[in-house]
Amino acid sequence: MAVPTTAPIDLSAAMVMAPTALADWLVIAPMALMITLGAVLMMVRHRIWLHGWIAIPGLVALVLMEGLLVYRVAVDGPFTMTAGRWLPPFGISFTADLMGSLLALASGLVALAAGIYGLRDIDATGRRYGFYPFLLLLMAGVTGAFLTGDIFNLYVWFEVLLISSFGLLILGSERQQIDGALKYAVLNLLGTTLFLIAVGYVYAIFGTLNMADIARQANDYRGTAPLMTLSALFILAFAMKAAAFPVNFWLPASYHTPRIVVSALFGGLLTKVGVYALMRVMVMLFPVEREQLSFLLAIIAALTMVIGALGALAQSDLRRMAGFAVIAGIGNIIAGVAIGGVPGVSGAILYSLHSIIVMTALYLLIGEAARIGGSWSLQTLGGLYRDAPWIAAAAFVIFFAAAGLPPFSGLWPKIILLKAALDIGAWWLSAAILISALILTLTLGRVFLLAFWRPRIEPSAVPSAAGALQRSAPLAGLVAIIVFFGIFPDLPVRLSQEAAATLADPRAYIQSVFPTGGAE
Repeated sequence: MAVPTTAPIDLSAAMVMAPTALADWLVIAPMALMITLGAVLMMVRHRIWLHGWIAIPGLVALVLMEGLLVYRVAVDGPFTMTAGRWLPPFGISFTADLMGSLLALASGLVALAAGIYGLRDIDATGRRYGFYPFLLLLMAGVTGAFLTGDIFNLYVWFEVLLISSFGLLILGSERQQIDGALKYAVLNLLGTTLFLIAVGYVYAIFGTLNMADIARQANDYRGTAPLMTLSALFILAFAMKAAAFPVNFWLPASYHTPRIVVSALFGGLLTKVGVYALMRVMVMLFPVEREQLSFLLAIIAALTMVIGALGALAQSDLRRMAGFAVIAGIGNIIAGVAIGGVPGVSGAILYSLHSIIVMTALYLLIGEAARIGGSWSLQTLGGLYRDAPWIAAAAFVIFFAAAGLPPFSGLWPKIILLKAALDIGAWWLSAAILISALILTLTLGRVFLLAFWRPRIEPSAVPSAAGALQRSAPLAGLVAIIVFFGIFPDLPVRLSQEAAATLADPRAYIQSVFPTGGAE
């Protein structure tokens, strides 16, 4: 017979008993805000005139939250919040460190730029199909991927952003969009499946999905568990997500099909989530396996950046050219992962921040060039310098930055990566970085000469000035960031180095998740 008891139950061994500090909510507030506002927009889906008025202030709030998050992490170090008051590794943890916070902030900035640009680029049909709800849910997925501390939750946020990106890709339901979406979907779903399989193996080996817990246990399983096979599986999955060689062919086949503001979002954000996951898993969780696979990663990086640059040079369609430029940038980031150590990883992080801003700006610039010139093709464009001098000035800045030329933001990560490669004796990788930069310089110089300096081949109607502010303001803002961090690189370089140090030596990250040591 059961006897009732009034003995108190000690929950302190399994649950957080202290109230959550208000500042700790910063790590989940961005995702909560984006999901809530996305739901609100769905509820007012028949009042599309409200969508911009709700989404743009929401994106401004997102940027402010992520700025505060970066400030707190830079001052106090990584911090963690675990769902349901459960102590990790039992509860799902969200952990903010400098790498994740910086990438989240850069993503918020380009999402705000895209949201403002979309006020004129997306027509009533596109808004009715859900441009702004999909944009907010995409940002929930991107930000959640950067801030989660649980590897299965990383897979979940990948799914959130993937589903949202499908919706954005087919806005308008044109035949070309459906064709691009099919190629995009097949390769990304295959990559997601490989990622999920790898996560299943992680749980089978470690009995946990908490990334801090995996990082502190990994040494105990080397020699008894197939960590090398697991690492190779992760590399393949994330290479598909990041459009690295040889699984990069889906990107130039799909990124040119949607509206240009959607292409700008994809070019700036989606591949960066893939390389972020590669850095998080291979540098923090499996550093020994990363070192053993570094030569393979370096080969992948060199082929990705050179083939991407050559692909860009071969294009006459500006949108396809931009897609190959995105691929070339991914090669530079993977080169930093292959080099390893604080110098290599800091170069990869800094290049990721630079690429998020510059690739988004490149696509928006292309959109403006096509709107003014009436074509996406270099065979018919011309005279843009005379028709839109400020667009020509923006192109000059963006092209120099994308090629890694001074004095703009692309110079500094290239210098850091070149020095890091030479320091470890990988002269051939340095040569690949320089060759890729040279080819991109030729490619973008060709675009400037043909589309801007060459006289207009055939007359075209003068584009409408309506909505000029909504189109020019986000592009001008991104160009200002590129110029500022090119001339004053100290802050982003220092933060990238600190982020790389935390990633390479994750003791502070682990301490934020297990402040009292936790159960081993």
